[in-house]
Amino acid sequence: MTQATDPDPTALSTSAAAERGDFADLTRLVRAAGLMGPRPRYYAVKIPLNLLFLAGAWAAVVWVGDSWWQLAVAALLAFVYTQTGFVGHDIGHRQVTGNRRAMDVLGRLHGNLLMGFSYGWWVNHHNKHHSHPNHLEKDSDITRRRVIFIPEQGHTREGRVKQFIVRHQHKLFYGLLTTESLGLRVASLKAVREKAFRGYRLEGTLIVVHLVAYFTTVFLIMSPGVAVLFILCHQALFGLYLGLVFAPNHKGMPIQREDEDWDWMTRQIRTSRNIRSSYLTDFLYGGLNYQIEHHLYPTMPRRNLRHVRPIVRAYCEKHGISYYETGAWRSYVEIFQHLYRTTSAYQASLERGQS
Repeated sequence: MTQATDPDPTALSTSAAAERGDFADLTRLVRAAGLMGPRPRYYAVKIPLNLLFLAGAWAAVVWVGDSWWQLAVAALLAFVYTQTGFVGHDIGHRQVTGNRRAMDVLGRLHGNLLMGFSYGWWVNHHNKHHSHPNHLEKDSDITRRRVIFIPEQGHTREGRVKQFIVRHQHKLFYGLLTTESLGLRVASLKAVREKAFRGYRLEGTLIVVHLVAYFTTVFLIMSPGVAVLFILCHQALFGLYLGLVFAPNHKGMPIQREDEDWDWMTRQIRTSRNIRSSYLTDFLYGGLNYQIEHHLYPTMPRRNLRHVRPIVRAYCEKHGISYYETGAWRSYVEIFQHLYRTTSAYQASLERGQS
């Protein structure tokens, strides 16, 4: 199974050869600070605590029983599911240990069994994103989206529903995030059906076990009406939380087109947005508020990202490299404005074509 790895400078294009030294210099500073290695002791505490948190949320489901208060428990479970997803994300990047077999076991436990997603599909999908963030043709997170990121993409969204979404994407975007959980599950099952990765049979079985256990538990404890609303609330809030964490990472940042050749360091920094950090933000965002540092060093444990940030930022300032960081609320405003500008330009092009 392919795992997310640190970049290989030899894989950069020849035209970027002059830039390799910059990234190598930065990496030497980071290695000297002792921030590159995995953190098994940290995760030996983090993973059991998160599992305890998840077990507690499900215990609350059982304790509340057939009551409309289950909608509040659904919100709690959505929060815990997302936190579990953050742990799975760390595992997929081999931040826990360098033992690939152990990572596969932990990844399938978190992704397949606890959350009902395909770990193998997600790792392959996420690796493509990390290799080419915000690349119009190669970023897997752009190619599967319903919204458009440049006006020229509008014509590729065929059908009345897709065109409606494109024309109102700035208004619909945050509402669409509530479907993110469903989208990930559909993509996971499709990848299993298409045998798109090694271990698809095992993962398919574990996903089915999760789904059977999930629906059986909910419908045994709750009446049908409460159960349906619980599931809708849980999955929608889970998708919304997940989307609100991932959306600021790259949405509204520069887009790389097919004819542009950016070296690794430029590609990762220019397309990424950091969210100003605090210990609360670090927890709520699962460390992904340090998106620049995470993209430069994807195998770096999340606990080290707070410490590597000053090194990366100082290096960028010294060498005149753009480093963008803003507040959480401002990031969401910027995404809205970018989507509005894009759809407005697309609609203007349609009007010009009709005149």
